[in-house]
This record gives sequence, C-alpha cells and structure tokens, in this order.
Amino acid sequence: MTDQDDHKSRMQEMQDAHRRKTREASDPDRGLVLVHTGNGKGKSSSAFGVIVRALGWGQTVGVVQFIKGNWITGERRFFDALDRVTWHTMGEGFTWDTQDRARDIAAAEAAFARARDMMESGDYDLVVLDEINIALRYDYLSVDAVLDGLRARNARTGVILTGRDAPGPLCDYADLVSEMTEVKHPFQAGIKAQKGVDF
Repeated sequence: MTDQDDHKSRMQEMQDAHRRKTREASDPDRGLVLVHTGNGKGKSSSAFGVIVRALGWGQTVGVVQFIKGNWITGERRFFDALDRVTWHTMGEGFTWDTQDRARDIAAAEAAFARARDMMESGDYDLVVLDEINIALRYDYLSVDAVLDGLRARNARTGVILTGRDAPGPLCDYADLVSEMTEVKHPFQAGIKAQKGVDF
C-alpha cells in the first residue's frame, strides 16, 4: 500500500465516523448555552465572532455588558454602525475602578434584569452576557438567579456567558464550555493594550 492509499484509507475512516456521529446527533430545538471562561484572552472576542456568524444567518442578537463600562471599544463601534445588534453597556467599569460594592451590585442586578427581559422576550436568537462571570465571582449576582434566568429563557434564544472563573454549577448547566488558557500575554512584557487587538 502506498502512502497515498494509506492516507486515503485513514481519511475515509474518519469521514465515515464523522458522518455516523452527525446522523446520530439530534437538534434539541432550543438555543444553546455557551460559557467562555479561563484566564486567557479571547473570551469576549470569541463571543463577538459568534455574533457575526449569527448575523450572517439573519438572526437577531442582543448584548448586555456587565463590567466594561462605557469605554470605547472596536466591537461596540462596529456593531453600532451596523445597527443590527441591541447593545446595553450596563457596568460602570472594572471593579478596581468603582471601588463601591453596593453600586457594583446594583449595576449588576440592573444588567441582569435587562438580560432576563431580552432572554425571555422571544425576540432574540442570541443574547451575549459579556463579563457576567466576573459579576458572579464577586457575588454581585447569585449563581441560582442566573440559572433561573437561563431556564426561563425563550426556547429560540441561545446565550453566551463570558468572563473568568465561571462557577461550576453554570458550567454544569451549559451545553458548551470553552476555557481560554493564557500561554503568553504582551501585558506581562509591559506592552499596553492596543486598539483593534485588545479593545
């Protein structure tokens, strides 16, 4: 057997196995819950990529940002220009900037109330809860409240929850959990965040 024959045989086996899995898979007839977590960069960026994919299929998308505040980001500028994404920036900035726990809790609760309205409305195919895991980490929101909101969502609505330190019960509930791992980061070498890459 030549190398080409061997390669073709292995690829056909892989193709058959993949097609069999695809045939056996079923559509749950509901939006999925995705969690993007971990210490590495790219959690929100990945969610914004999924937004682009959803928009490409003509789907409706909403975003609620929990922490980042009103600082200008490339993704916000882009989606505002498209006028096809409902976007709510509800946080007041990073927790070390506000330094006011009661205010941070109030902002997180208001953001989640808005998110629940969007998830339950039936108007959205996808709702992104950007940096909600940070609000959970600092106990600005309870995990039980977030799980209740996810369970109450409209069947058509998928949800992406981003941020470090996603709690175990949330990961258990989710359909997909991706953990970004930091291998190397320019900030560790003293390089400032750059437009178009970091924000």
